[in-house]
Amino acid sequence: MYKKFDIPEEIIKESLNILETASKTGQIRKGTNEVTKAIERGTAKLVYIAEDVTPPEIVMHLPLLCEEHKISFTFVATKDDLGKAASLKVGSASVAIVNAGEAKNALKGLNSKLDEFRK
Repeated sequence: MYKKFDIPEEIIKESLNILETASKTGQIRKGTNEVTKAIERGTAKLVYIAEDVTPPEIVMHLPLLCEEHKISFTFVATKDDLGKAASLKVGSASVAIVNAGEAKNALKGLNSKLDEFRK
């Protein structure tokens, strides 16, 4: 419903590895409210959105908001996968990388790949 494009599995795995590194060495925002604030403030570098969110209205606004602020975003199959990559014990509907830490260079490469899918 809110998923705008399909992403190959290898890019999804790469993006989750980057999120895992950023959660340990940088700074992330967890949960839709925090992610929305990071997008609006322009601090988000990459936004992750889970595909299995119920009801979908919880995250439906995020792709549009990211496009308005020119922030890359990607989709992850489940909230559990997203929570695990963000070093959480529970699932998360959305996560944003604010500071990539040691994954800074990898994040730049991933963002350029994701930009190709949005065109």
